Amino acid sequence: MYNIAELLYMVVILFEGYCLQYFLGSFLESRWKNRWTGLCVTVLYTAGLYGISKIVFNNQNPLMDQEAVKKLVLSLSVLFGLAICFYKAFRPVTVFLVVAFQAVADLSRYAAVILLDKVGDSVIALWNRCVEKGLLTSDRALMVTLNGGILVVQILQYMGIILLLYISLRKIVRDFREKDYEIRRTELLFLLAPAAVALFICVLLRIIMVTLEDNVPKMLYNRYPMLLIILPAILLLSLLSILYGVKLFQDMIYRNKEKSERIILKNQVRSMQEHMEEMERIYSEIRGIKHDMKNTLAVIQQLSKEKEFFPEEKGELQEYLADLNQTFDRLDLRFRTGNTVADTLLNMKYHEAVRLVPDLEMNTDQLLFPKDLKIHSYDIGIILGNAVDNAVQACKKLKEKEPEADAFIRFVSMQKGNLLVLKVENSFDGKLVRSPLVEFPVTDKPDKENHGMGLANIKNTVEKYHGTMDYMVKGRVFILSMMMKNESK
Repeated sequence: MYNIAELLYMVVILFEGYCLQYFLGSFLESRWKNRWTGLCVTVLYTAGLYGISKIVFNNQNPLMDQEAVKKLVLSLSVLFGLAICFYKAFRPVTVFLVVAFQAVADLSRYAAVILLDKVGDSVIALWNRCVEKGLLTSDRALMVTLNGGILVVQILQYMGIILLLYISLRKIVRDFREKDYEIRRTELLFLLAPAAVALFICVLLRIIMVTLEDNVPKMLYNRYPMLLIILPAILLLSLLSILYGVKLFQDMIYRNKEKSERIILKNQVRSMQEHMEEMERIYSEIRGIKHDMKNTLAVIQQLSKEKEFFPEEKGELQEYLADLNQTFDRLDLRFRTGNTVADTLLNMKYHEAVRLVPDLEMNTDQLLFPKDLKIHSYDIGIILGNAVDNAVQACKKLKEKEPEADAFIRFVSMQKGNLLVLKVENSFDGKLVRSPLVEFPVTDKPDKENHGMGLANIKNTVEKYHGTMDYMVKGRVFILSMMMKNESK
């Protein structure tokens, strides 16, 4: 019986170790890119917790452990040590992960044991009734039925611990969507408060749960039966406060992120409106020049009708025509894609980009929009604007490292039935900062809250038209691909 209970206890600790590596690995990047990290964390956690429970305290039942504070400190030390040794854990979120895991594990143990302890009492009562009625007579039958009943209760308790622990940790991982978010001090305190309170509740229960009555150990809730309702309620509410504290925190981050994105998009709209007004002014000048072309042509014709030209007159005519050509060159658009907003945006972005990267090559020869384009021009502007901004920054970073490198941005578009495909290629230094916790490459700008959202904005815009966005790297070329339906919204 003792060996079976020992084995069950080891299985539970081993499962906790599995949950620990799953929990830490969902938030923190492993120090080694192999499959042994999770196994090492599981085994070392099991050995550490077994050593604390068996060697240091020599006590199997956590409810009767009088060294509550010492055990808590050692358990937290084991968790921090594993996080630092096997993961890149020097982040504020690590404190929350360690405290939350310990709190959820302790709450699961106490809740399962208290809720199912009465089942054990019922088993013993049933066993006594069978003995009184003479259903169990031999010593062997008495021991087998008693030990079997106790074993069943222990199995139920351990299963309850496992289920509560796994479901709770899985919910935290699922609800904590912004895993790469840099938590501030006040936010960390907000997250830590429910977990810390839960830990202290468990420590308090560990200290006061077992009382002595006539020098006989007795559970506190056996002395005060109402605690059988109150204690599980407190434990489950503490567990829910941890889970829904995480959800509330993530909802706050999501709303703040949406607010920042709206501000950025609003600035982009304002910038596009200003440049559209500039383009309207240029088009007005072009229409004015066309209106004045009759007078201009009349002057040219008058000069050309002269029968004899003096050299200075020929020079005057050539100079006049050269100035006229220069005027037209200044008013000519560099990029023509068939979409007014795209032309405006690309011309504007190009003149801004060449100030940062003077020898930048921007090629739009294969970027042509269909005449029956139904996608809103504003959304086209959002897509191209964010794509060009990212590409220009990548080219600028490349030129700072390698002044002789070629800096280019190339655009390609094609239409397949009702689908519009856009592709943007740009040179970069070949170093893409990625994180397994986030979908897009990580920005290297210090202000991460207001930068690094370009690809997210593009994806959100493309998905409005039931489309998809993807990116890939070929050598030192970054390729951004988008596909969406050509339909109005």
